[in-house]
Amino acid sequence: MVLSSASVLAETAGFIGEQHQRLDKAVLDSGLPWTFVRPGAFMTNDLAWAPQIGNGAVVRGVYGNAAMAPVDPRDIAAVAVHALLEQHVGEAPVLTGPQSLTQIERVRIIADAIGRPLRFEEVPPEQYREQMLHHGMLASVIDQLIVGLAARDGKAADISPAVEEITGRQAFTYAQWAAHRAAAFDPAMV
Repeated sequence: MVLSSASVLAETAGFIGEQHQRLDKAVLDSGLPWTFVRPGAFMTNDLAWAPQIGNGAVVRGVYGNAAMAPVDPRDIAAVAVHALLEQHVGEAPVLTGPQSLTQIERVRIIADAIGRPLRFEEVPPEQYREQMLHHGMLASVIDQLIVGLAARDGKAADISPAVEEITGRQAFTYAQWAAHRAAAFDPAMV
């Protein structure tokens, strides 16, 4: 079982997709039985907002109306366990969360989870790029993220039923994840 990425299926794989494509190819070339678990965006990626939320009420980013269907890592782990125990050999399920949500909507859900108002503030891509570089993110990853968000701006994300089909239960919602991780966003809750 390999934790791959849905980005391997993108028209332009970018840095992350290319890394996973190389790994997937090596596994395929090995001749060993394989299962690729391919999650899209992780809900935990939004923990990158924690410093902004902990220090104020504003999350600054680009393309606030860009939608994704982020998946809870608990669902990824559950699918991986099923893949190993039930031997889903030769399968490559794409995993998403159960909802298409914009960044603006996700910030509102976090606000509900921590019990205080938050808002998303759109900034120019150049400012966002500098902000992310300052936090140590690779320029190629930032550029891929900006392009990806621009492409999703105003569009609903595709939802995969794979988590429910494989585990036999519904995938965790973003609200459930935010409630589970609320302390990470609000220093007062620690």
